[in-house]
Amino acid sequence: MMEIMNRKQTEEYIEQLGMFGSVLGLENMYRLCDKLEIPLEDLKVIHIAGTNGKGSTLAFVSTILREAGYKVGRYISPTISDYRERIQIGGRMITWKDLCLYMSKLKDACDMIVAEGYPHPTAFEIETALGFLYFYEKECDMIVLETGLGGTLDATNVLPKPLLSVLASISMDHMVFLGNTLSKIAENKCGIIKDGCPVVSQTQDDEAMKVIENACLQKQAALTVVDEEKLSKVKYGLLKQKFSYGNYKQCEISMAGTYQIKNACLAIEVVEALRELDYEISDKALFKGLQTAQWLGRFTVIDKKPLFVVDGAHNEDASKQLAKSIEFYFTNKKIIYIMGVLKDKEYEKIIANTYSYASQIITIKTPNNERAMDAYELAKEVNKYHPNVTMADSIEEAVEMAYLMADKDSVILAFGSLSYLGRLTSIVQSK
Repeated sequence: MMEIMNRKQTEEYIEQLGMFGSVLGLENMYRLCDKLEIPLEDLKVIHIAGTNGKGSTLAFVSTILREAGYKVGRYISPTISDYRERIQIGGRMITWKDLCLYMSKLKDACDMIVAEGYPHPTAFEIETALGFLYFYEKECDMIVLETGLGGTLDATNVLPKPLLSVLASISMDHMVFLGNTLSKIAENKCGIIKDGCPVVSQTQDDEAMKVIENACLQKQAALTVVDEEKLSKVKYGLLKQKFSYGNYKQCEISMAGTYQIKNACLAIEVVEALRELDYEISDKALFKGLQTAQWLGRFTVIDKKPLFVVDGAHNEDASKQLAKSIEFYFTNKKIIYIMGVLKDKEYEKIIANTYSYASQIITIKTPNNERAMDAYELAKEVNKYHPNVTMADSIEEAVEMAYLMADKDSVILAFGSLSYLGRLTSIVQSK
């Protein structure tokens, strides 16, 4: 009989999972799903891959589907403030009681796999399988999930035939794993495209688009691409933004960032594709879902006096998008940065794309992450571009320093690795 772990034991087990590293490959994931008797072919999944915009697109789509009356499971990674964020149904995180139960089931399955002489599944494999099992047993109508890394060998890619494969913006990131050209990265992301399964894509660079079109041709998968010519009447704003897309007039979103309007257009095309598959989604549900969708950590306002914004710009393309948003929203403002990045990211390009807008830059080391770049080392790199840089010993100190440097008309912008933004947000909101 299975022994169910309590919360403390579950937390300790989750902590231990980090030691199993990260492995690209699907053998262990199939093994794990088999042990748990998850009927992968029965899961109704909208599978999202891409470099930037996956999470925001997921938030728009899952909120629209919830408004349309569907029971929607969503699986995301990484999380911002709570481990349980990664597994949600109807916008509610998995309870601790259920997490303890399901993690106990996963522990049993992993122990059996190791006893049979196979490698222990990784943390991401375990979390993904847990999500699949939980959503299946809770009888979700649909599951919206994003890949972790790439597509082809990502743990989420054991699904034989999703309802839809969705491609958000593809750019350079994780080159060590995915390849050092845009074509190779796009090829990897296209691994989620399955035979005869409809594909919806964001507008892409020509190089990536060519790869997507070829993949769809090979898999006989119908391709729909966001049409920017259908986008009109765009009104940007920090608290709400408006646009029209084709027949959808005066759409409104609550997520800031100039790039979010394109992500919302991708979500609209996903809804159109689901309607083609006979899913009933009213225009009312679409408009309400767009308007109410939230996604913490993507140009999110967390304080107003002074204005404090957090953004998970952690690669070159995201830093370019961030720069566009800074130029648009904060012209002639005094801006103070808090920066924390991972040492395996293109931090030189992130700095080069953003430094010129800041009057002062504070660097921090992302806590509890072995890949985090040291605050002093990051400050040295920033100093090659910007004279006014200082390091902080903790997130708390960085927040305090930023507030001291700011006046009521200033902007404080914290960006880089998503992994510290949850902690920073809770510090700011408890002030």
